[in-house]
Amino acid sequence: MNFWNKLEESIRRRDSLLCVGLDPRLERIPPRFDSVADFNRAIVDATSDLACVYKPNIAFYEALGEEGMEALRDTLSYIPDDIPVLLDAKRNDIGSTATAYAKACYEILDVDAVTVTPYLGSDGVTPFTAYEDRGVFLLCKTSNPGAGEVQDWAQEGEPLYRHIVHLARDWAGGREIGLVIGATYPEAIADIRERFPEMWFLVPGVGAQGGDLEAVLSAGLRSDGMGLVINSSRGIIYADDPREAAKDLRRKINEARYRVAPDVSTFGMEDARLKALARGLFDAGCVRFGDFVLHSGAHSPIYIDLRRLVGHPRLLAEVAQCYGRLLHSLQFDRMAAIPTAGLPIGTAVALETGYPLIYLRRRAKSYGTKRIVEGEYAAGDCVVVLDDLITSGGSKFEAIESLEAEGMVVEDVVVLVDREQGGAEALAERGYHLHALFTLRELVGALAHDDKISSEEEGRVLDYLEKEN
Repeated sequence: MNFWNKLEESIRRRDSLLCVGLDPRLERIPPRFDSVADFNRAIVDATSDLACVYKPNIAFYEALGEEGMEALRDTLSYIPDDIPVLLDAKRNDIGSTATAYAKACYEILDVDAVTVTPYLGSDGVTPFTAYEDRGVFLLCKTSNPGAGEVQDWAQEGEPLYRHIVHLARDWAGGREIGLVIGATYPEAIADIRERFPEMWFLVPGVGAQGGDLEAVLSAGLRSDGMGLVINSSRGIIYADDPREAAKDLRRKINEARYRVAPDVSTFGMEDARLKALARGLFDAGCVRFGDFVLHSGAHSPIYIDLRRLVGHPRLLAEVAQCYGRLLHSLQFDRMAAIPTAGLPIGTAVALETGYPLIYLRRRAKSYGTKRIVEGEYAAGDCVVVLDDLITSGGSKFEAIESLEAEGMVVEDVVVLVDREQGGAEALAERGYHLHALFTLRELVGALAHDDKISSEEEGRVLDYLEKEN
């Protein structure tokens, strides 16, 4: 897998265009951390399900001498293998020196991509592009105040930064190459995107430097919902709560992303993301294979126990992100969670998305308010029902009846798994729409593809579904 494939897979898995810059400054690191490496590990722990790529700037490590370089090596080894690392080194020189720089970045530090300055021409860039499995981002239109003194210089009406783009395509030799373009220049982003619809852009300058996020996405987003990586460094790593800061920025990116390209909502659930989530559910014991007796008394070769998600907070957060993707395309005022497995899922989704949540009791209280629906709502509210899975649909109808008895309107039901045993059809017959992250066939197919289960186990589930239907 080359860098660009790895980046796209990470984006799909995390539903994120967020790049977290790891730029440690000793004077800003809280005293509770013993070292730069400890600080960076805490940032990675807090954001590894939110960041599609990490971007350490080598200058901050070089400035600390050997201790800093050791911290960089420790950080690189700590970042999960499925998240690419883009080293912000801005390297370049004459050919022989550029070759040494490329070796240091790609072979010694073993990073996935590097930023490169183009101003020595092709012989300073091709040593980097010669590593076909690695990525290169050329400086193009940067966001620092003095950038225009050089990059806006024009000949025959064409600014230098635009000329760099044409050269970049030639130097790449038909392979992918990326550009660094500041968020403060959405008009340049739009100009280059129009001329080069497939190219990748690394975009710094959102946040501290005042870049307009929606303008950037409107100008540079590709039709597949990719093509941009939005970097934030100081705004995340020095925030009071780095995880919340990263989550908030990723949410803002995605909200703008979906407004600009509504069809993007279909891209996040491609095979890579589904397979990764299926692996996580299997490893957490949420999906088991054998001979199980269901609530109905029937036997099943597969058992799905999503109550176990509460013991795996990161997996629960990933599940909540996926629910959020499905919910984005629906129109509703609030969500309603069904007890009991639906309650922690609904809470996680509310925390992830900001959508208000109500929940149902199994039976009305005999004291106090005597309510069966808890939370804030009003007659006429449109409510989407959340649960863990659906089999026949019986519990969904009970919940819908309780909600409608309170004057609310229900149109949609969202679950993680559709067991494909008539629930979707039963809902449709009464005018409700089911939205599921997985069908049972998709779930076992993903696990079989990754050799988590044998072909025989997959076959038993498929045979079971044929008999049930």
